[in-house]
Amino acid sequence: MLRASALLFVLIAGNANAETAVHLPSVEVFTPPVCLTCIEWAEHLRQNGFPVKVTATADMDALKRRLKVPKDMESVPSALVAGYFVEGHVPAEDIKQLLIEKPPALGLAVPGLPQGAPGREFSNPTCETACTMLDKEGVEQTVRREFFETFLVDRKGKPSRFARH
Repeated sequence: MLRASALLFVLIAGNANAETAVHLPSVEVFTPPVCLTCIEWAEHLRQNGFPVKVTATADMDALKRRLKVPKDMESVPSALVAGYFVEGHVPAEDIKQLLIEKPPALGLAVPGLPQGAPGREFSNPTCETACTMLDKEGVEQTVRREFFETFLVDRKGKPSRFARH
């Protein structure tokens, strides 16, 4: 069993873009209408081997409640993969690790909109959701990348660190 898990990890992590015997499950991404960074995140997942379906959803709050995403773990996009929620701009490698480990959990979350997370690598001047950061005096500053964490949310809704980026 352990040997099979290790082989699966090598195939997924080492050859995500190539045709392999391993097929990743599809990811259904839910976004507010016309969110460019959400579309970029969906493309990041595609480039890492996931089949992706994007659905524009007018009532994201209701969706997040249905998925049981804790309020302090919320971001903009939400997704479903293999029975788990994926909240925010979670890197594809974290999702792959989740699928290998299969912990008893609700899902993964990258809360907020950290600059440098997948889909948030570049500042978009037309984005209306926190693409620009302000310093303490309220002066606009350019942030190319900030450190962020991916959290595993257990079945009771309690988050714990899953990965650090």
